[in-house]
Parts: sequence; structure tokens; C-alpha cells
Amino acid sequence: MILPLDLRLRLVTVVGALFILSPLAHLGPGFAWLGLTLAVTLTHPGPFPWRRLVHLEAFLVLLLITLPLTIPGEALFQVGSFGASREGMLRALLVAAKVTAAMLLLTTAFSRVEPVRLGLALRGLGCPEALVRLLLGVIRYLSLIRAEAARLQDAMRMRAFVPRTGLHTWRSYGNLIGMTLLRAMARADRVEEAMRMRGSRGLVPVSPLPPAARRDWLAGGLFLAAVCGLLIWDLLWVT
Repeated sequence: MILPLDLRLRLVTVVGALFILSPLAHLGPGFAWLGLTLAVTLTHPGPFPWRRLVHLEAFLVLLLITLPLTIPGEALFQVGSFGASREGMLRALLVAAKVTAAMLLLTTAFSRVEPVRLGLALRGLGCPEALVRLLLGVIRYLSLIRAEAARLQDAMRMRAFVPRTGLHTWRSYGNLIGMTLLRAMARADRVEEAMRMRGSRGLVPVSPLPPAARRDWLAGGLFLAAVCGLLIWDLLWVT
């Protein structure tokens, strides 16, 4: 299964698929949705997002632990006053499958797309100018804030700072956050002045985009058809 190459159709396809399959309520269609996104990820050029997947699954382990203990139902096992329910375990597995599938699809579709191209695609779909500028600004300055924070952390380590449980550590991290925000704001002011000196008016330049190819329409249509099939399967699910 291949996603459309045209970014406008890719945005519509991915957002539409996530919207359509958000109400999945049964484990069979949920794992089929996960399998579909795995197929898209494995056939898409580029490395597999192992790091993001590991970080996400570490969070989802908490769901697998807590949901069976909090949702009533048929008991799987009992340890003292705590019991895990079959319904809670199925709910946790379904949520994990849906969240993992959404992460894989979004990462595969947009992780290697430049922010400017994404902004042009959004403008081509008729998104408001202010929303596109806000999105591009957030994407651009997250990397700057991360770089400023890394430099400050290197400076703290050069001064033999070792994090501990104490007031000094909390004060140091508070100063780190404050200095990171101040330096990011100063960098943003310098960038804004440089843009104004080059005649920028704060608008996203829009050039006419070529029409989507027939292959892109076919890829998007097949993917959404598969997604609609999963939704119909979930609605007709018989336990």
C-alpha cells in the first residue's frame, strides 16, 4: 500500500483515515488497522521509526497495566484485593494498536517532509494564512529551542552539575528553563529583524501547485477504501 506523493492528497488521505478509524471498538479491526500501517511503513522508502516506536510503547505499557485493573468485567486473575479484567485488557490492547498505528502513519507520511512544503500544501488546500504561519513557526523554533537547551545543559555539565533530589537541582532546572525561553525569544527577535530587512511581510509565498497525478488519486482512493472497509468490519463485528 503506497501513500500519494502529492502532499495535498497525502494530507487529506492521512487525516481522513485517522478521523474515520478513531471510533474503532473491536480488537480484530484494530489489529488489522495496525497491520495496514505497518505495511505502509515497510514499503515506504526511509528508515523504520524504531526510536519513536520504543518511546511510545514505553508509555503504552502503563495502559496495559492500569486499564485491566480499573475497568470492571470478567476476571483474568486476582492478586489480593486487585483483579485484572478481560474487558480492561482488550480495551488496553485496542488503544495500544490504534495509537501505534496512528504514530506509524503520521511518521511515515510526514517525517521527511520539509516544513515549507507542508505549509504550501496546507495553503493549497485553503487553510487560513495565520494557521499556516503558526504551524511553520512552531516547527521551526522547536529545533531552535532544543538547540539552546542543549547548549545550556552542556554548560551546566562543564560546571560539574549533577542532578540530585534537592532544592539546588530544582533551582538549576528552573534557571535552565527560564534561560532557554529568554534565549529563544532573543533569537526570534533577531530572525524577525532579518526578515523585515529582506522585505518580508509575514506572508507565506504561494505559487500555483501542479495538479495531482492520476496515480496519487488512485493511491489515496485505495487507501481510504481499505480504511472504510475496516470501519464497516468493525460496525458489523459479531462477538
